[in-house]
Amino acid sequence: MTAMQPVTIHSRDNALLKDLRRLSQDSTAYRKQGRVWLEGDHLCSAALARGQRPAIAVFSESFWPLAPEEYAQAATKNVVIADALWQDISGLESPARMGFVLPLPAQQALDAQSPTVVLDRLQDAGNVGSILRSASAFGFAQIAALKGTAALWSPKVLRAGMGAHFALRLVEGLDVQDIDRLRVPLLATSSHQGDWLHRAQLPWPCGWIMGHEGQGVSPDLQRRASRHIRIVQPGGEESLNVGAAAAICLHASAAARA
Repeated sequence: MTAMQPVTIHSRDNALLKDLRRLSQDSTAYRKQGRVWLEGDHLCSAALARGQRPAIAVFSESFWPLAPEEYAQAATKNVVIADALWQDISGLESPARMGFVLPLPAQQALDAQSPTVVLDRLQDAGNVGSILRSASAFGFAQIAALKGTAALWSPKVLRAGMGAHFALRLVEGLDVQDIDRLRVPLLATSSHQGDWLHRAQLPWPCGWIMGHEGQGVSPDLQRRASRHIRIVQPGGEESLNVGAAAAICLHASAAARA
């Protein structure tokens, strides 16, 4: 197959370029546009490996002649952007030279029986993306994000997730009461109460609740948890980063099943 002939953009006033700029710089623009911006060959390759097909493939002018066939043939439309304009749409310190525009996946309802990670108002996009990656790696199929959590399809969360988005059921914008739809035991992480993780008999499937970086799990969610779990910290730190705590807890669930 031969690569599709691209549309070339040399003007900052181009409408698509403006849309891409918003998608790359505004963490919630994907909700307004109904599409998602993936920047860089690693994230684009991960999307293709998960069966995703972009609506638009975007390349810098200098990279287009070198683009591998799998990228040049991936979309129904190819767009080449002048190198001088690429920085306008890049969210990276060292800009990648390509990206995909994907339709925003439709929001799904919570699956009541699915192994789930509940995100309670997590603010940091890096933490959220890291947790999505751990969830996918350790066999959790669903993310339930409460209102106040970093936007799941924002560029920073996508980069930190490194493709995990496309292996998970992602449900965001939830109220605490929505979590009552889950029919799996809920385990609330804690730094000061509950069973020690390394001694606990962990149920499967289950739902792990990961709380706000500063405030922890909200009282409303703590009351909904069937158990509270804490991680032994012989070094004496007050608490762990929530991304690290999630990786430890989700791995423990995976190991208990092995």
